[in-house]
Formats: sequence, C-alpha cells, structure tokens
Amino acid sequence: MATIRIGTFNVENLFARYRFNKGIDPQDAIIDGWRADQRHFDIYDDTSKTLTAQAILATKADVLALQEVESLDTLKRFRDLYLGGRKTYPHAVAIDRNDPRLIDVAILSRYPLVNIRTYQHLWVPAWKSFLFSRDCLEVDVQLPGQATLTLYVNHLKSMMDRQDGCQGRQRTQAKREKQAATVKEIVTQRFWESAGQHPFIVLGDLNDYLETDAQGKTGIAQLVRWD
Repeated sequence: MATIRIGTFNVENLFARYRFNKGIDPQDAIIDGWRADQRHFDIYDDTSKTLTAQAILATKADVLALQEVESLDTLKRFRDLYLGGRKTYPHAVAIDRNDPRLIDVAILSRYPLVNIRTYQHLWVPAWKSFLFSRDCLEVDVQLPGQATLTLYVNHLKSMMDRQDGCQGRQRTQAKREKQAATVKEIVTQRFWESAGQHPFIVLGDLNDYLETDAQGKTGIAQLVRWD
C-alpha cells in the first residue's frame, strides 16, 4: 500500500466573504433563513485566509480533512487562490450539513475521492434534533494500486454551553459520547469482521482535550471505548 500523509484542520469559518463574530449564538445568526450583517458577522479578510493557507501547506498532507467550510464552491475558490489550485489538490468534497452557521466538514485530496456518504440525516427523538452537530462524512480515498482508505470526517459537539459556561464540557459530553458511539457503529456495520483488513481513520475536530489526573499522568479523554 502507498504511504500517504493525512491531516485534519479546523479552518474556523472559512467563508466566501464573512466570518461569525465570537460569542454569537447560532440560532441568533439565523434571521429569515439567512442574513449577514455587522451584528453577527465580520468581513473575512485576505490576511486570515493567507494564514490559514500557510498552515495547511505546512502540513504537506496528501489528504486533508477540514472543518468549518462554508460550501464546496468556497473551498474550491480558496484552493485556487491560496493553495496553488487544482494541481495541489485536484479533488475536493463538501456536503451541506446541519449547523445553522453553515459550517461543513470537507476534504481536499491529491487522490480521487469515491463512495461518498453523509450521515447528517440521523435523528434523535429525545433531543428533537439531529445526532451530528455537523456531519459524519464517509469518503473512500482511491490510492495508487487500486487500494482504498476510508475516512470518517467529524466535527463533534462543541463544549460551549451558554447556560453554564464553567461546566460546558460536562454538560455537553453526553452528546459527544453518543456521536462517537454512533461513528463506531457506522464503521462496524460497514466492515464487520473485515475491519482489520480495510484501513480507515476516524478524524476531525472531536472538541475534547488531553487532561492530567491527580498523579500528573496525561491521557486522552476517551469518548467511547474501541475494543
């Protein structure tokens, strides 16, 4: 199998013209379906996009998972103006998702992207909302020699809680846990017993962090066990 470099990067409101101001409630930003004004938005300047592009290019990734992309057209224009155009990343995918701020998960790739599938439709009756805050985007990357690598690009629930900002992580963790457990189910249902024979990566912005216990040992806060 070919050796390739995989990256993931939250580009923070990669919009064609606007970016959301800090501290804006997504629901407050949706007026009459969609309206951009200076109460909720700032102009997304060239400097910000240039810095984002420099960070992306520094990864030297062959395949790059992205979070907070406005649309496929915006992603392609950003690629063409700031990343060197199609010769750098000839393949791109983004699908409209659930977040009211219009932020998508997306992929840029040097290799063809095939068998694209979205899970944004999954609904949780108890929440009266969709399971995934954005999406779980499943994409097969066609590698040299006809091998494929499957990516599951995620942007899980943020730790922001306006009712209790000091306890945001604890108050929102149940949703991330259910999202993570569902990603595990999605992978298991696709590959079953052959999962070990087919390479896949679950990646993206998982909106959790490293923590240190009382003994000073650092470990990743597990959202779901994968035995």
